[in-house]
Amino acid sequence: MGRIRIERNPNPQTMPPSNQLGFGQVFSNHMFLMNYNPKEGWHDARIVPYGPLSIDPAAIFIHYSQAIFEGLKAYKHDDGKTYLFRPDQNFARMLNSCDILEMPHFDRDLAYEGLLELLKIDADCMPDAPCTMYIRPFMIGIDPILGVKSSQTYLFCIILSPSGAYSGNGLEPIKIAVENHYVRAVRGGIGEAKTGGNYAASLRAYYGAHDQGYSQVLWLDGVEHKYVDECGAMNVFFVIDGEVVTPELNGCILPGITRKSSIELLRHLGYKVTERKVAIEEVAQAWREGKLNECFATGTAAVVNPIGELAYHDEKMVINNFTAGPITTVLYNTLTGIQWGHGEDPFHWVVEVK
Repeated sequence: MGRIRIERNPNPQTMPPSNQLGFGQVFSNHMFLMNYNPKEGWHDARIVPYGPLSIDPAAIFIHYSQAIFEGLKAYKHDDGKTYLFRPDQNFARMLNSCDILEMPHFDRDLAYEGLLELLKIDADCMPDAPCTMYIRPFMIGIDPILGVKSSQTYLFCIILSPSGAYSGNGLEPIKIAVENHYVRAVRGGIGEAKTGGNYAASLRAYYGAHDQGYSQVLWLDGVEHKYVDECGAMNVFFVIDGEVVTPELNGCILPGITRKSSIELLRHLGYKVTERKVAIEEVAQAWREGKLNECFATGTAAVVNPIGELAYHDEKMVINNFTAGPITTVLYNTLTGIQWGHGEDPFHWVVEVK
């Protein structure tokens, strides 16, 4: 890896046993970094010991949130080798986030090369199944200036976190509250970018719902407050009278990699999947008529999460007797089977780390 400078950690830490891992709480021994400025472009690609970053307190990303990130996983298969799930899609989405936040495109090939080398250097940190290595690439504007502008200098970083389940256990249903007051994003904003501001905007509603016993909120559109957008930090699907329906991408919704994979996989399995506007009242009416067969959310961390209850105004819509439905179960088992190397991979989504 001649393009990447490597500095080994002289005091590597031993990772906790897999059965003691939470989500995103433990970090591997190294991280990948590279810098950007207009004169040199992307340069000084390096893998160094994991540790604090030296950042000027006036850095633009701190004050004006010019920062993006991604999230993907690496899996240790039964053959002992490490595999990634659709990493090309994560890097493509991150480049789209660059465009939305007026950031220069990072060197995609160099970033991917750095990720592979980082995973190999920290191979002894890779947890056994059912835990995974959660991968967090991020990019921040670091110009030390308090004027509101796009930064001219940037830091790109990848860190690794040996992690257990994000929440729940597999197909354990969750309870979701429809958010009737706050909004996450509006069309023409930055809702489709993976940037911290979108998540900060969700916290007030999340904790309000959590205090009422719900795992997350179901976001409605920010203009009419009528159409479904996302489910917490995940995408949402409804099975209405046998048809799988999910909100169409509209500039507010994050284009999830698991969402895309779920649509492609369900269609491959023969299910009808429709992307369109979904009014929350349509969902409620389908439930009243006994036609809301299933509901589930998808995301990198949780993969596929059945939704067992939706709270909408005064209605508590219990779905499929608060159990995972047949389509949800097939999708979960098939998708996780591909990720873990236990089933057929018809689209060749899984990539070996060599």
